[in-house]
Amino acid sequence: MFVEYTWLVPLIPALCFAIVGFFGRRTPACGGYIAIVGAAASFVIACLVSYDFWTSDAYAGPGYVEEHIKWFSLGGHDVNIGYYVDSLSCLMMLFASFISTLIFIYSLGYMGDQGDKRRRYFAEVALFLTGMLGLAASSNMVEMFIFWEIMGLCSYLLIGFWGFDHPGGEDMADNAASAAKKAFLVTRAGDVCLMGGMFILYQAMGSLDYSVIFNQANLSAVDGDTLALASLLIFGGAIGKSAQFPLMDWLPDAMAGPTTVSALIHAATMVKAGVYLVARCLPLFCQNEEVLLFVAVIGGFTAFFAATMAMNNMNIKKVLAYSTLSQLGYMFLSLGAGGYLICLGIKDGNAELVAAGAVGYIAGCLHMANHAFFKALLFLCSGSVIHSCGTEDMRLMGGLGKKMPITSITMLIGCLSIAGFPFFSGFWSKDLVIETVFEAGETDPLGWVFMIVWFLAIVTAFMTAFYMFRLWFMTFRGEAGPNAEHAHGESPKSMTMPLMILSVFAFGFGFVLLTGFDGLLELVPSATGLWTVGNGAAEGVGHYMGELFTNPYTYLTIALVLLAIGLAYLMYCKRSVSPGIVSKDGKSWLYRAVANRWYMPEIYDQVSWKLGYGVARGVDFFDRDIIDGTVNGLSNAVVGGGESVSKMQDGNVHTYSTVVVAGIILLFAASLVLFFVFGGI
Repeated sequence: MFVEYTWLVPLIPALCFAIVGFFGRRTPACGGYIAIVGAAASFVIACLVSYDFWTSDAYAGPGYVEEHIKWFSLGGHDVNIGYYVDSLSCLMMLFASFISTLIFIYSLGYMGDQGDKRRRYFAEVALFLTGMLGLAASSNMVEMFIFWEIMGLCSYLLIGFWGFDHPGGEDMADNAASAAKKAFLVTRAGDVCLMGGMFILYQAMGSLDYSVIFNQANLSAVDGDTLALASLLIFGGAIGKSAQFPLMDWLPDAMAGPTTVSALIHAATMVKAGVYLVARCLPLFCQNEEVLLFVAVIGGFTAFFAATMAMNNMNIKKVLAYSTLSQLGYMFLSLGAGGYLICLGIKDGNAELVAAGAVGYIAGCLHMANHAFFKALLFLCSGSVIHSCGTEDMRLMGGLGKKMPITSITMLIGCLSIAGFPFFSGFWSKDLVIETVFEAGETDPLGWVFMIVWFLAIVTAFMTAFYMFRLWFMTFRGEAGPNAEHAHGESPKSMTMPLMILSVFAFGFGFVLLTGFDGLLELVPSATGLWTVGNGAAEGVGHYMGELFTNPYTYLTIALVLLAIGLAYLMYCKRSVSPGIVSKDGKSWLYRAVANRWYMPEIYDQVSWKLGYGVARGVDFFDRDIIDGTVNGLSNAVVGGGESVSKMQDGNVHTYSTVVVAGIILLFAASLVLFFVFGGI
């Protein structure tokens, strides 16, 4: 009964956007309460839809519920609009709406001093949530792409929220405006790739409905190279939206927006859309193992590469931004490795490989949900610290644990979770990711590539624990810095209550893996029919306890995490070990390279100037000198010819008779030529 109302999940925040946008100034908190009620209503409906679906016959078979109507026809094929509900879409709708509700509540306190600008803020975040929920509920890729672009627009508007009147002055306003434009342009590069992949799929299959393009019988009828190209282009869209290498440099700059916007982008919306796209399209990707290897390598390299840039950054929000890039890399790594095992298992008829790949899919989706909770918690905690201290520089903080006990404890829980500390939520999914990659490394003939990526993932786990506890010790322990001395203390309840709620999920959500949750998210391949998500057999507590705690590499990662936390404690709390041993007091080439983000911004600038500016000049030349030159030349020729002919109208009879005689002679000569050319005497 409730599944029929899935369309209300994105519609309600869309209505809130319209109400707040037009009438928000006349409402309490400039529309803040309206946005909160809308997000909460979407969450309640998502809960009812999910419960109805998971207890229905449709869950057991075919594994999804789809309703759509004809939208328009193109090339003899119908393009539909509707909803598609399965376990993956339910998971996305639930955590996106729930976390957004908490962020909107938090915003009442954090944005409380912004006056009438709150109306624009709450209208834009409501539309942002609409984009994510609509993307999760869409029944086809055309509909999904519309909501995908809505999120792109909202990210531009919200990152540049302070582009006109930043509290930090004109320089900060310029940074916000530049960051917004950078995010918009870089993600557009990925969106063009996604469009290309959609065009190829539509041409090959005649439809972009999920129930059509994920049907193995339909996939088998399409040329493998065509599917590989479409898959790579679709993954290009995910690279742009989820800020993977090489389109990753926009996300750290996006911290120029309000911290609540950062929490939305990193936890509930935007960057999760790319992961969702790959998870949704994995049946398509599984038609070619090289595509999945590429997905895994990009994810693994991004996880390692981004983690290095968080090691010595002093901006609390940018450290969290780099950690997002790294954790998103883990998700892509898991989906790529899991899909690779499924692909090989199907080709070889090996059920064990298919089952191992399905675990990789579960791990990627579970890590996406876990990350949503602990990253929302971490960003909101950082916002609480910034709200109290008035700075984002960790060197000016310190000793805040006594003044902000709630923020300190909840952020500690978030740090333990993202570090993969045993039994916190991040531990379960992170270790399953690493285990899946290791199993992919034991296959032939490309297993050696996965072993390299597995080593990078292990090193990344160490770096993650180190830089997160470096952040926590620098912020809450040690001597108070200049800004910490004058901090006003704990944030108001509207900000601390969401922190306490999120900390519960940051600690305990991973335990759902032990209660049969894995059965809801298992990717079930089909030899001829539709690939489905969520009607597989749950392994339960015994299986995963046995898998994790009998695996020696689990203890390796635990040891590395404990070592990293201890090292961060000695360097930034106890101060018995100087960070200068590694950095040479900030003068080593490695330290400078990492501090300068491996010179990625300079590379972007060079590419823009050398390539982009050169192409722009070439296009400008073609437009001005070729297109405009041709049109202007023709017009000048006509005008000049008309002026020349007009001079012959001089009123002299002799001139006119001369022209007539000359014309007669020319016509006679032309007639003779044609007569002989076409067979005359």
